[in-house]
Amino acid sequence: MKKILANINYPLLILMIIYSAFGLLMIFSASSVAAVLRYDYSTNHFFVRQLIWTIFGYAAGLVVLIIPTKYYRFISKIAMYGTIALLALIFVAGKVAGGAQSWYDLGKFNFQPVEFAKIVLIVYLAVYFHKIASRNKTCLMDFLYPLILAVIVFVLVALQPDFGGAFIIFLITALIFFSIPFGKKQKKLIIKIGVVGVVIVLISLMALGKNIFQSYQVSRILNFTNPCQRYSDDSGYQVCNGYIAIHNGGLWGVGLGNSTQKFLYLPEAHTDFIFPIICEELGLVAGIIVVIGYFIMLFILLNIAKETGTIRDSILVYGIFVYLLAHILINLLGVLGLIPLTGVPLPFLSYGGSYNLSLIVALFIVQRVNYENKDYKIKNKIRAM
Repeated sequence: MKKILANINYPLLILMIIYSAFGLLMIFSASSVAAVLRYDYSTNHFFVRQLIWTIFGYAAGLVVLIIPTKYYRFISKIAMYGTIALLALIFVAGKVAGGAQSWYDLGKFNFQPVEFAKIVLIVYLAVYFHKIASRNKTCLMDFLYPLILAVIVFVLVALQPDFGGAFIIFLITALIFFSIPFGKKQKKLIIKIGVVGVVIVLISLMALGKNIFQSYQVSRILNFTNPCQRYSDDSGYQVCNGYIAIHNGGLWGVGLGNSTQKFLYLPEAHTDFIFPIICEELGLVAGIIVVIGYFIMLFILLNIAKETGTIRDSILVYGIFVYLLAHILINLLGVLGLIPLTGVPLPFLSYGGSYNLSLIVALFIVQRVNYENKDYKIKNKIRAM
């Protein structure tokens, strides 16, 4: 373990710890009022829960750190099928909150399987395509099979409905699929099959007299422009109050804990809309520093990905890079009203135990790959001597 800890990426670890600590601080500040006035909890209710998930996340991360990525092949398939089962069972035993049936009620804690599905999918695709790359010949089904499983996950998440989670599942799958350096013929054929499939589905829906763009959830998502002109609408109300929070903060903020928008003007101040509260209390300068920190983290991930020695490790890190980038962009652009609001949490800063745990574990997977990169280089130098 000492050898592993000596060869992890410390800038990434330091950033993780800083963001975790800052996230806990801002969750306490943003949620204290709503915890009392809206939920009749104590002021530190959400802070304590997030702290427990964070501690558990780092403990789980240390376990992940000692497991070589080559052993992922023993658990990836079981984890994938188990995730699909959990996503399917949620329609029977799941808890409805915020208009979506996305959670399992475990008493004092809620469990959201879609957050783990994203990481499980990355690990499964990494292991699967690593195995396919070693074959002399490949067929269409070799590439179609993992995509079928990914589509099942996508559909189950979209039906909850969780369009933000479904879109991230789509992004992860598509970018991994198109990035693998083999199977060009199969890729072209699968694209044709996909286009035909989408056309058939759309024609079938039209034939049945259904217009998916008129459903409540879809129409609410597509209608995202000019939020302050739709102040009475849920999405317009939240985004417009987010604007007010950012405006109130100015460059340097009104002071930690002094936000006015967290007094129930922003219903999700400690979750999706944590960034406007940061800008209100600590200023736009603090918001810019948060964004810069994220991009430093992403830059570190790209550098680790470039050093990988296997397709499995490359897909693992690039997949987690896409996962992290998608959450950052979808959340920030959504709260700024530049894209539809889909309820995607901001890494480390938004309240959400399942997501926080899965994020920390994902970045410890990257740390394991970083260690294996260094170990691989040392062994090559020894062989060359």
